Amino acid sequence: MARGLIWATAEDMAKNRGRVLSLYRQILRSLNSPQLDLTLAARLAKKAEARMVFMLGSEERSVHNIADLIDTAEYTISCLKKGEIPKHITPL
Repeated sequence: MARGLIWATAEDMAKNRGRVLSLYRQILRSLNSPQLDLTLAARLAKKAEARMVFMLGSEERSVHNIADLIDTAEYTISCLKKGEIPKHITPL
């Protein structure tokens, strides 16, 4: 995201579309992992939570907030691949 300094332009949004969809799919797939000790109801609840976060994030227009959301999604994927469920995500 380089075009808009504070607010994302249409070009910025188009550039990130594929990356965001990939992150979304990876998170949903990772929630199906047998490494996670979750019941079916818990898996469905976590998937619904992920969908809600991405739906709310899709309305975000701040360049910095979008970058933070992408970083958070990447961190979440790394935790899920280790078999952990991220409880609290604190900014650095």
